This record gives sequence, C-alpha cells and structure tokens, in this order.
Amino acid sequence: MPELRVGGQLLQVAQQTNLLDALLGGGVAVPYSCRAGSCHACLVRCVDGEPLDLQPEALAVDKRAEGWRLACQCRVEGDLQVEPFDPERDGLAANVIALDWPSPQVLRLRLQPARPLRYRPGQHLLLWSEQGVARPYSLASVPGEDDWLEFHLDCRMPGAFCDAARRLQVGDGLRLGELRGGALHYDPDWQARPLWLLAAGTGLAPLYGVLREALRQEHRGAIRLLHVAHDSAEHYLASELQALAEQHANLQVELVTAAQLPAALAELRLVSRQTLALLCGHPETVDSFARRLYMAGLPRSQMLADVFLTRA
Repeated sequence: MPELRVGGQLLQVAQQTNLLDALLGGGVAVPYSCRAGSCHACLVRCVDGEPLDLQPEALAVDKRAEGWRLACQCRVEGDLQVEPFDPERDGLAANVIALDWPSPQVLRLRLQPARPLRYRPGQHLLLWSEQGVARPYSLASVPGEDDWLEFHLDCRMPGAFCDAARRLQVGDGLRLGELRGGALHYDPDWQARPLWLLAAGTGLAPLYGVLREALRQEHRGAIRLLHVAHDSAEHYLASELQALAEQHANLQVELVTAAQLPAALAELRLVSRQTLALLCGHPETVDSFARRLYMAGLPRSQMLADVFLTRA
C-alpha cells in the first residue's frame, strides 16, 4: 500500500486512490472547487515521487516542471510526498483598493497586487482569503487601461469565499494564486469579423474585459453583447455598457432577464458566417446559448465558451 507524506503526516492509501480524496480523507485541508481540473484550487507540489496525472495539459509546462500538480486529477500509484499550495509562501500579496455593490447581489472588487501582473482579458485568477479559502474568479479589468485587478463576485448563494468577501474593507489583504488562461480572449486577427458576446450573471466579467480590449484595438466588425440576469436589478453593468454603446456605433447591447431569455434567443439571426461567439456563465445557460447559435447556423468551431462550474 503506497505511503503519502504531507509535512510530518504519513498516510497509508490504496493504490489508484484519487490524490485529492486521499488528502481530504487524511484530514489535510486542501481547497477545491470544481474537481474538473478547471479552477486550479487544489494545487500541490510533488516533493518526492510522481502520481498518475490524468490531465497533464491542464497546467502550464513551467508549472509542471516546478512539480505542481492538480490533486483532483491525480491518482496515487506509489510512495509520494507532496506540499499543498501555501498562499503565504507561494502566492502574491494584494490589497483591496475599492469595493462596491453595483447590484444587490454582485460585489465589485478591485485589488492592487504587490507587483505588476501580466495578464490578458478573459483570464482567471485564484483568490485566497486571509482565512485560507480559495476561489477562482475571472478578471474584468484590462491591462494598460486599469491600474487595478477587477473581479465581479456573485454573492447570491452562501459560500466560504463570498462570506469572507462580504466582510472585506479597503486596505485588507488577499493573496493571489495561479493566473491561468480561459477560453475567452480577443485576437487582433478578428478585427473585421462580427463578434457576439453572450453572458449570464457574472459571466459578464471576462466578456466585459474582452469587449473593452476589442474596442481599445478599434475592432471594425459589429459587436453584439447580450447579458441575461435573474432580474433587471442584476444588470449590474448596465450604465457602463450603455455608455460604451453610445461611444461606439458598432456596439449593440441587449439586457434581458431569465424570463425573457427564450424569446431573445429565438430572435437571434446569423448575419455572417464569419461571426465569432464568446459565451460565459452557468453551464445550463451557456449550453442554451450554444444550442441556439448552432441552430442559427454558427459552427461550434466559431464558439468559445467558459462555464462557471459550481462546487462539487
């Protein structure tokens, strides 16, 4: 039976046991969220030995070279020694410089990292609270335009990170974990192509960054943004989006509620086979976006989707 060593703790685990399950079963407090290799909350560093990695492509080559693995995607095959990600040792310090509630359920959080962070609109960043709770969030800011990192937190449902975020004040500290690329981005080669941005809830955050980046690069094609929210009060960026639409003739903004979504999707008509669609939000809503676009004639190869997975 393989031995799993974590710090001064020695665990006996069955061969082929999921590494995250083995750690949690042994009382090791490893954060996790999606269990799908997407959120990267369960990072551990292999000090000695090597587990079977079922999704090696989920981590960047340089991270893997440093010994990092996603515990949820690994199985224990032999003796293994690991170190869980330590936000104090391995993370980047950041301070809260602004926070507000643009809607009753969405917290807008702006952070100033201890050193500049290179990123692109649409990427995700793992945030660690001072209580050691980790949660991945999409960046809504744009490098070169914003002097901060901006995140939109959906606080409708209780959760350890959201509960901690509600108590945050300006000047408080957080730690930043791994920055990773999502499916969403803006490519300068898209300049003349129609661009559809379909967002549900705080899935608007990365698409807001992508939209602003496209406008910053003077995108020439038509841009259509649709935001679906539970109710009209949750169109938390309505004024910002309407201001952008007034400044850019090629931008069309549609704000719909969940009840209005079926009718809005039924009215979608493909005007060009060159259209690109970026989709983000809850899996069910993203799936409804994708199915409607496919029925309208848009190839799935021209859809980029990022889903916000719920905690397993």
